[in-house]
Amino acid sequence: MPNHEESAETSGNQLGSVHTASFPALLQQLGIALAVTTYQAGKLVLLRSAFGHLNTHFCGFPKPMGLALRGPRLAVGTRNSVVEFHENEAAAGFAGTGRGCDRCYVQRLSHVTGNIQIHEMEWVGEELWFVNTLFSCLSVRSSVHSFEPRWQPSFISALAPEDRCHLNGLGLRDGEIRYVTALGCADTAGGWRPGKKDGGVLLEVSSGEAVATGLSMPHSPRWYRDRLWLLESGSGTLGVVDIVSGHYEAVTGLPGFTRGLDFFGGVAFVGLSQVRESALFSGIPITEPGRERICGVAAVDLETGGLLGWVKFDDGVQEIFAVRVLAGCQQPEVLQEDEAVVDGVFILPDGDLRRVPAEYGLRHT
Repeated sequence: MPNHEESAETSGNQLGSVHTASFPALLQQLGIALAVTTYQAGKLVLLRSAFGHLNTHFCGFPKPMGLALRGPRLAVGTRNSVVEFHENEAAAGFAGTGRGCDRCYVQRLSHVTGNIQIHEMEWVGEELWFVNTLFSCLSVRSSVHSFEPRWQPSFISALAPEDRCHLNGLGLRDGEIRYVTALGCADTAGGWRPGKKDGGVLLEVSSGEAVATGLSMPHSPRWYRDRLWLLESGSGTLGVVDIVSGHYEAVTGLPGFTRGLDFFGGVAFVGLSQVRESALFSGIPITEPGRERICGVAAVDLETGGLLGWVKFDDGVQEIFAVRVLAGCQQPEVLQEDEAVVDGVFILPDGDLRRVPAEYGLRHT
């Protein structure tokens, strides 16, 4: 791990983690929390600052990957469905765990897609777009079908469940989906795999043209502060792409497979994965002998590329997919449909919330 002046502190959770003292201090200073998905461990993780320490709250989901956040809506892409949560101010009053919940997301919708390997997701207007990796396309939800395909790369000749190019990331610009990443330009089943070391591409959606090529497993394209940011996961870097020349320039190198990116102010929050020793990840720079690989989230100064702090998970969590900033709150909660508190909570059309008194309980006849 890069040298850092802060000492590491241990958090007491069922899944362990260590962090620099500067990491929760940074979250508190910025007035934010983070939502992170790990499909390998089956968890949505809320990273929250609590009394100078980092509180990591784990919510179970089947293989969670993509996260979309817009206004009061939070969506999670899981193994075979998209689960949507809505922020509810009234629910926050009793959903906390004693630390004072200041934002509560309550589950409202679930749409079954089948195991289409949902990757990154974004809201465009009222529609939730997601990367449908299995079918090599961008899709939206459908009330009739598993999904409605909306866009696919020009080199993909058919809609087939074959993961031909490993389409994985998408990025907005001016409220529209503008950029996507793929690990190759193949048009055959799993055809991206042989060229994964340097066959990655960054594509512009409107034109279908390549903005940058020759990338090592790119992920998470983001337009921020008039620059196009990208993670070249295979080399473990965060960098920027010159949209005229297509040149990718690394801003900083990090000790892990970089995947999952969000920003707040002058800080980038980058997901890091250990990546398993397997054929899938062989032959890329980050898995070369001597390269350190951890699993966690790093905070990076956008001006200097310097490391501001980090959290590192233990062996129970080895891979990170999505990282999202929850701005304006520090103690968020997520209520899922199987939680007991949801049985007695009713959100009414007038915006009010009714709760069954605990002493009354719920009776079934």
